[in-house]
Parts: sequence; structure tokens; C-alpha cells
Amino acid sequence: MINETSTKVEWRALWRSGDLGLFCFVSMGILLHATMETMIATISPAMVKELSGVQLVGWTFAIYELGAIVAGAAAGRLVSYISLRHNMAGAAVIYGTGALICALAPSMPVLLGGRLIEGLGGGALVSLAFVSVERLFPRAIWPQLFGIMSAVWGVAAFSGPLIGALISTAFGWRWAFGAFTIAGFAMASVSYVVLRSPEARSVKRDGLPPPFPVLALATLGAAVIFVALAGVEIRLGQSTLLLLLGIAGIWLFFRIDAWRPASRLFPSRPFDWSTRVGSGMTMVAALSVSTVSFSVYAPLVLTSLHDIPVLTTGYIIAAESIAWSILSIMVAGASPRHERAIIITGAFMITAGLVGFAIAIPAGHIPSILFCALLQGGGFGIAWPFVTRVIVASAPASESTIASSAVPTMQRIGYATGAAAAGIVANASGFSDGLSGETAEGVARWLFLAFVPLALVGCAAAVRMSRTTG
Repeated sequence: MINETSTKVEWRALWRSGDLGLFCFVSMGILLHATMETMIATISPAMVKELSGVQLVGWTFAIYELGAIVAGAAAGRLVSYISLRHNMAGAAVIYGTGALICALAPSMPVLLGGRLIEGLGGGALVSLAFVSVERLFPRAIWPQLFGIMSAVWGVAAFSGPLIGALISTAFGWRWAFGAFTIAGFAMASVSYVVLRSPEARSVKRDGLPPPFPVLALATLGAAVIFVALAGVEIRLGQSTLLLLLGIAGIWLFFRIDAWRPASRLFPSRPFDWSTRVGSGMTMVAALSVSTVSFSVYAPLVLTSLHDIPVLTTGYIIAAESIAWSILSIMVAGASPRHERAIIITGAFMITAGLVGFAIAIPAGHIPSILFCALLQGGGFGIAWPFVTRVIVASAPASESTIASSAVPTMQRIGYATGAAAAGIVANASGFSDGLSGETAEGVARWLFLAFVPLALVGCAAAVRMSRTTG
């Protein structure tokens, strides 16, 4: 299975042993989660047309991310009490059940409940996929397998909008969820056939697992919900109060996380700009929050305002993800002495793309929109690998593991919070009055301009990280 001298994967031996099929199976969880995460963008126009509730569109993304954050943190701990096989089957059932609820939803609130359940199942499947590699495969080939899993994530992420657009156009948006209902239940069934090894069927306890951060995650969930609620019905006093409660809740989440080192999700002082870790985490948070509005609202705005086919918007979103992947590969071998310049360039590319969307989307000029998508995706592609490397390398040795997992966790929190905040902007700009060409025109510009100041904070954090020594 392994070439002992090079520690590279011998794929023929892996195939003959049956472990290649096992690896493909556990990677399926990543495929299901990442595809469903991004697919919602291109099915939302048809979904909103049937169910109404355009003011809740931001929730469809935010609530899914919340479920994924909670389940991702829980799944790694549950394998100390329940076998990997039972965990995998259970997560797939939860995922399939959530997709089924969405497929049959008679209203937007019911669909949101399904999205939460989907997120719980999908987040658990991703976490369990990484646990499976550590439990079921030789340590020598972990780096190669983790690299392939990252590629699977990228392929799934950029194919999600395309799959959603194709299924929604051909069969209706409910079948987009229906297809993943079948996939989820099928994966649950196959789990008992594929995961037969003693490592998959037994419970492995390496001492007591770290405590689960119940209070911190509950606080985070409440905070994001407060932010989302602030945008459902725009009333100055009520919306301001809910928004302030949400901001206070996010602050409290990080305080609780710092108070409980045994279950900590983030390094100490995650936003301290005097350190590279703090400025890097600030950059990740600011740019994640400020850019999610394109994925959540662009298809809805473009189809309503310019009658652009949903399949076209699917290709544009896919192009953003492709640019992310290609440029990430292109700069992967860059010298460490260039990484700071690359990070700063990436941050300003992302911000330029955001500003460009504010001009191009109201105009409906597809080449310009595509260029901005490529600019933003490419900015993430060149910056993100180096930001992660700097954060992990700069963290104290005792926090390096926490720092490596904190970057994607911060990104998910940023996406959830950004989707909720985008709902406030969209509804305050006109979507609260219903979906039409006129309301879409009012929303199109402010949905991006409102987040430019936060993106500039991300740029400032990138510059600060390049100058900080510790």
C-alpha cells in the first residue's frame, strides 16, 4: 500500500487491498456536505418563488453553517463513546432526513428547520471523514489522503451551484434536495457494509475526551440568530436591539471560549493585532463575513433584476471556486519570503472584487460580474493557504493544533454571521417588501457596498500581519 522509501501512496496496492474504495466512501461525506452547502445559491430563486419568504433567504445559508459548526465540534468527541461505523451511519441519516424535510417543505420556516438538520448531518460527516483517515489508514499516507480530501471539497464546492441549477431547471428545486435525500440514506446503509474493520466497529478511548463546548456554541448560535432576526422585519428600535444583542453574543462566545481552555476552539487572544495569529484571524473573519453575500444573494438578484438564467449564475459562482483552486495551486510553491506580499495582494483582490460587484451586478453586465468573481475567488486562492500557514507557524507550540482547526472554524462562523448580516442589508434595502425587479434593484448595490468597510478591515489586518514579528 505504501512505498517505504518515498511514503507516497501506491494506488494499485491500495486498490487491491480494498482500501481505495473505503477511502472513496469516507470522502463521500465531504462531497455531500460541500455540494449541499453551495447548491442553495442557485435553487433559491425557484424556491423563493414557490414558498415566498424572500426575507429569510440569508437564513438558509446561516442556519446550515451553524449546524455544521456544532456537529463538526461534536463528532470528533462522539467517536470516543460510539463506534465510527455507527457515527457515520447516524450522521448520514440525519443529513438525509434534513434533505427530505427541505424537499417536502410547505413553507420557508419548515425548510429552515430542514437546513439546520442537514447542516448537523453534513458537518458531522466532514469531521468523521477526517477521523476515518486517522483511524483506518497508515500514518505515512495521511498527508496525501488529506490533500485529496481537500481537492474533493473544492470540486464539490464549485459543482454545487451547477448541480443545483441543472436539477432545478430540469426537474424543479425540490428534486435538488430529493437527490441528496437518497444519497444520504444510501450512505447510511452502505456504512454497515463498508465499515467492517475492527477499528471502525470498536470504540477507541484514549483517556477522557475533551469536554464539549456546549455553552460557547449555544452562545454563538443565539448570537447569529439575533443578527438574523434583526433583518426579518426592519424596525429601527427592534432591529437595532437585536443587532446589538447579536454582536454582544459573538463577543461573549469568544470570551467563554477563552475561559474554558480544555474545550477551546480558538487560540488565546484570537483578535490581538500585536500578534500574527490575532491579525491573521481578524483577516479571516472580516473577509469571510464581507464576501458571503455574493454566494447567497447574487443568483436571486440577477434572475429578478436582469432575468439572467439561473444556470448562468451557477457557472459564475463555479468560476469563482475554480479560480480559488487554480490560483491556490499556482502559488503553492512560492518562497516563504514572498508569502506576506501574496497575502496582502490576495486581500486587496478580494476587496476589489467586492467593490466591482456593487457596480457590475446592478448593471447586469455578465463579463464584468464574471471578472469580479474570478478576482475574488483568485484572491482567496492565493491568500488563504499562506494565511493558514502563518497563523499555525506563529501560534505557541501548545496551541498549534487549535490554530490549524481554528481557521476553517472562523471561516464558517464568518459565513454564518455574514449571511445573517446580509439579510439585514437585503431586507432594509427592499426585499422585506417582496421579490420584484424594483426591490432587487434597490438591494443589488447595497448588498455589496455595505460590506466594503469590513473588507478594508481585513486588508488592514493583512498588512498588519505582514509587519508583525510574533
